[in-house]
Amino acid sequence: MYDYIIVGAGSAGCVMANRLSADPAKRVALIEAGPKDKSSLIHMPLGIALLANSKKLNWAFETEPQEHLNGRCLFWPRGKTLGGSSSINAMVYIRGHRADYDYWASVAGNDVWGWDRMKTLFKRIEDNHRFSGDEHHGQGGELSVSELKTVNPLSRDFVRAGGELQIPYNGDFNGESQEGLGLYQVTQKNGRRWSSAQAFLRGVESRSNLDILTNARVTRVMLDDKTTTGVTLRQGTEYRQLRLNPGGEVILSGGAVNSPQLLLLSGIGDARELKEGGIPVAHHLPDVGKNMADHLDITLMHAANSRQPIGVAPSFLPRALGGLYSYLFLRRGFLTSNVAESGGFVKSSPDRDRPNVQFHFLPTYLRDHGRQIALGYGYTLHICDLLPKSRGHIGLKSPDPMDDPLIQPNYLSNPADIETMIAAFKIGRRILDAPAMAAHSKYEVQPGKAVQSNDDIIAFIRENAETIYHPVGTCRMGADEGSVVDPELRVRGISGLRVVDASIMPSLVAGNTNAPTIAIAENAAEIILGRVRALDASRPGADQHGSAERRDRRCAG
Repeated sequence: MYDYIIVGAGSAGCVMANRLSADPAKRVALIEAGPKDKSSLIHMPLGIALLANSKKLNWAFETEPQEHLNGRCLFWPRGKTLGGSSSINAMVYIRGHRADYDYWASVAGNDVWGWDRMKTLFKRIEDNHRFSGDEHHGQGGELSVSELKTVNPLSRDFVRAGGELQIPYNGDFNGESQEGLGLYQVTQKNGRRWSSAQAFLRGVESRSNLDILTNARVTRVMLDDKTTTGVTLRQGTEYRQLRLNPGGEVILSGGAVNSPQLLLLSGIGDARELKEGGIPVAHHLPDVGKNMADHLDITLMHAANSRQPIGVAPSFLPRALGGLYSYLFLRRGFLTSNVAESGGFVKSSPDRDRPNVQFHFLPTYLRDHGRQIALGYGYTLHICDLLPKSRGHIGLKSPDPMDDPLIQPNYLSNPADIETMIAAFKIGRRILDAPAMAAHSKYEVQPGKAVQSNDDIIAFIRENAETIYHPVGTCRMGADEGSVVDPELRVRGISGLRVVDASIMPSLVAGNTNAPTIAIAENAAEIILGRVRALDASRPGADQHGSAERRDRRCAG
């Protein structure tokens, strides 16, 4: 019997386990579908290049055929281990733009999800190794944020190339302004990945009131009428149940894919769609799985005229051996690279009120998410639309909880998105053609200089664009009755059930989503522990989960 059952030990789930188990009187279960985070590929930063191929540590989802991407099914890697996607991501520490959170506040109808509040939380959980607790950063928190130990010369030249085009240098994307190019800060400590599991779970996993279950797949949230009583899970070939103490809660932290899938499998979603899929309806909540947004990304690649990049070639072997020595004994060298070393934020056109394009520059070739070996020496520029208008959804392919969910992002379904991608592509190409980067280029590999017209660029995007791993919004938070969760992240109409992960984002943040997801969990823990209120208790109908009927039913049994 547990007071809190947390489903998913990813970026949010590890935070929730830490905060909720701090009270020794509360019993907490943390359930992870994948194994423990023991793989050396997780902790060595450059191991990211091989994690896409791991079926053990990666859900390795695929989307439905994408109508506006030539019918292609896109690969969607998601973390499946302690730390979740924070154990397989590029470790880039970005909070997003303050306007993102001010919009959340307007949707929630309060300031608990606004920028001032969220900035306070970002600073509280941060341990920044460069910025000494200034107005924008914190020190002493659990999440280690540092400079890269070793930076490839091409990554610095990418930033210089931006300056040659009057794109400003930005030394702190989480400071006063987001716009410009610079080197990314990363979630690392002493040259090693600092995942959410390292930050929030490692120091508390021995607590006697915290049970951590790995290789355990939750198949259903158990309900008594509309009160949550626990979960059913599968470990190996055996099924078991974990039950809640009276007044306890199940907290879904499986992410933007797995959390809505589990709600749907539990009969919480659009009643018509559930019936058609053979799922008994427990509660009609039409927006479950809807409102999905993601950052679509296109890459440019150049062959290098030197051996300065990180390469895959016999000539790289001596450097690889030296890098291994540096990593093992000094915690330096190219093996500490997150690969996406530099980048930044620009506007796709001067009339934009804030940056809507993000770059990730890699001083190496990267093909097909790293699943294809690219021989030789080259470099890659990722270009993504930060504020897409296209929306998709998560659904069920079958009532079998062991099946992958249906993933339909509907990329480029809104015509405005392709226009942004064209403009962003052209800016990225101009940066790589600027003198500081042109000095490294042998020739443009992808798409090649023959691609010049808008029609050619569109064709290239439709044939090659991929996700850059930031799906959100499928359990949208809001004050309106149509939202999946209320501003305190409680599932509407169900007692004892919350969602705490990137799926609750009302809109996609303008940047990488790992740090925002961790901050969401910190805020949720404060709400659950009664340290902050996201709803005005005096407002009529504010507490939709506390009706007299439900309180009586809980007390009665």
